[in-house]
Amino acid sequence: MLAGAGQAVAKPPRPVPEDTALDQALQRLVAMPGGPPGAIAVVQRDRDLQVHTAGLAEVGRNRPPRATDGMHIASTAKAFSGGAALALVDQRKLGLDDTIGLRRPDLPRAWHGVTLRQLLNHTSGVPDFVDNPAAQQAIIASLLKAPPPRQLLDFVKDEPLKGQGTYKYSNSDNIIVGLIVETVTGRPYDRALDRLVERPLGLRDTSLPVGPEVRPRPFFHGYDLDEAGGPPEDVSEIVAGGWSWASGGIVSTPADLNRFIRGYVGGELFNRRIAAEQARFVEGGSSEPPGPGRNSAGLALFRYDTRCGTVFGHTGNTFGYTQFIAASRDGRRSVTVSINLQRTQKSTGQEAQVFNALRAVEEDGVCAALAR
Repeated sequence: MLAGAGQAVAKPPRPVPEDTALDQALQRLVAMPGGPPGAIAVVQRDRDLQVHTAGLAEVGRNRPPRATDGMHIASTAKAFSGGAALALVDQRKLGLDDTIGLRRPDLPRAWHGVTLRQLLNHTSGVPDFVDNPAAQQAIIASLLKAPPPRQLLDFVKDEPLKGQGTYKYSNSDNIIVGLIVETVTGRPYDRALDRLVERPLGLRDTSLPVGPEVRPRPFFHGYDLDEAGGPPEDVSEIVAGGWSWASGGIVSTPADLNRFIRGYVGGELFNRRIAAEQARFVEGGSSEPPGPGRNSAGLALFRYDTRCGTVFGHTGNTFGYTQFIAASRDGRRSVTVSINLQRTQKSTGQEAQVFNALRAVEEDGVCAALAR
């Protein structure tokens, strides 16, 4: 149909070379030996949203990943707990210099002087419960059922602080943040998260399950690769979300992650004063796993200085998944990259090559997001 006289004809978004480069990089990633079965990147430049995919959402089924597929988001969930806590700071119900002793005196006395600020930028010195051998054995012994969140800290309750004031990534930090959010709001953490983060940002497919289930369905299946060359093992629902809770238990979709990081970095959850506090970065503080370029740590936020510019966000990894989410400081440019395989800086051999290729893909995604 022809447009009427004087009626503007909508033009499709102008393609940019960076989009093509990202598509090619994703294809190379899934094709390389030991690469993930599938990968998806969501790039948004102002209102122009592009979804780039390669490979499969589920091995054995000819279905590519979709932006509406559910998946475990791993430690990018720490940005959600940071968003909830900073929203409460914005409401003056919580202070960045409030201590564990003030807000959660039931936790070990040795930790009472640690502040919310230190929990959010991983300078608390609270030992990471995930590194505790007893915790690791407990997880293996009860993969599908986790203890209550408060009990996760019992694995390290008798350990002293280790290097308070120095950057050291710790999953315990965000467990404590979640407990503080519960105390301040008088609500279970998942309900507080819904009220403080999910509803304000319009996240419809984000939740915090106690068990291992992934929603919505069909979902982006996570895999482990057999070193002997056998078929990939589906580990999507191998461990209960309660084992990581506020530090990594959220399930969401690429579309919701894109909405979240744009709003979180762009200042929709708290005011500029708090955003300025959040952006006091610890140089060399790296997310887990490291994101693209040079990493620095802020309050539940990392800065990534890349060849194409600077973005802010978070990474994460868990059984079957590795995640990266980031946005420009105004939230108008954003990128998320998700693969259905766990690879980190601790990977070795060919697995390390896959991780290095993933970081290159993430940087290509940043370049696409910041393209003019």
